[in-house]
Amino acid sequence: MTRSLLKLTLCLLLITPLQSQAGEKLSLEAMQAQGHLTIGSSLHPESGLVPGQRAELILEIATDRWFSGGTRIGVPEVPGLVILQTEQFASNASEQRNGQSWVIQRWTLDIFGQRPGSFTVPPLSLKISVNSASSDSLQGQMYSPPLSFTVGLPAPLQDLEHWVASPDFKVEQHFDKPLDDLQAGDAFERKVIFSASDVMAMMLPTFTAQRQPGLSAYPAPPELIDSNNRGVKLARRTQTISYMIETPGEYLLPAQDYFWWDTGLQELSVLSLPATAIRVGGTATSETSVTETVVGNPRRAVILAGVAVVLGLLCWLGARYRPWQVLPGLLNPLKSLWQRLLELRKPALAKQLNPRSGNPGSRGP
Repeated sequence: MTRSLLKLTLCLLLITPLQSQAGEKLSLEAMQAQGHLTIGSSLHPESGLVPGQRAELILEIATDRWFSGGTRIGVPEVPGLVILQTEQFASNASEQRNGQSWVIQRWTLDIFGQRPGSFTVPPLSLKISVNSASSDSLQGQMYSPPLSFTVGLPAPLQDLEHWVASPDFKVEQHFDKPLDDLQAGDAFERKVIFSASDVMAMMLPTFTAQRQPGLSAYPAPPELIDSNNRGVKLARRTQTISYMIETPGEYLLPAQDYFWWDTGLQELSVLSLPATAIRVGGTATSETSVTETVVGNPRRAVILAGVAVVLGLLCWLGARYRPWQVLPGLLNPLKSLWQRLLELRKPALAKQLNPRSGNPGSRGP
């Protein structure tokens, strides 16, 4: 009896730690506490950031087991920061740690500071799916470590309103035809193209065409393109403007300056679109004048069109029914009706009570 109780006690003592260990393996928190799962975060570059410059928030999730599914990241909202998850898939890798093989998921998020100051990115929620030692898939929500960093404003940028912070920035323009032989009534097209790396297309400068008397400008909506080529993010903004020459003369498309903060050299540069002179010969054509009248006054155009339609309808009715042929037949009833109206206007009593008497004192026969 004593031996049986002793054996039962030993069995219970051996089973209890195993159950406890098995229970811990059924949670991601337990795997992280036991060193089977790690979550890290880092920022690149860590310092020297200016407003508008891209920084990479790198999340690294590693385990000595294996991942049974993808990771979903909850992107927080931080005032003064733009945080974007532009990549839908992680970069997978493997490495040896203390003689064990680990699998790694690396996620990259883009962070753009909109103003100078100190910022803190709070812990990001991560929905992770990992296989445990017992081949069970563990799913749960974990969090990345918070990150703090500073966005500064160098002296060359303090008096500027807008610049492009990028390792590479270009601005160029193209015309669809030569501008040395234009006449009044001609049209030409101008394309202004901005391109840069490590920025978003929506952050590139805008181009506004200045209006001039005699030279009308019609800008089209800008075309924004973002692309990712082997980890290099490229942005392109194309602005197309159509010009219409209304009168002869000399015109000048003024020069435009754009500021570029070179994030590689940490210095400010100025890119310029050169001024373009246009000489227009000839005289304004009648077609141009008519176009200006119609386009400049839409109400007048509608009235003129209505009058033309009414006149055309009257001419067609006249040719179709010839009303002048039935006009005499219509006039006779109108004359008879007019005579009746005149008779109704006559007084009911005669001017004299006795029309036969020549004077008031005479008598009748």
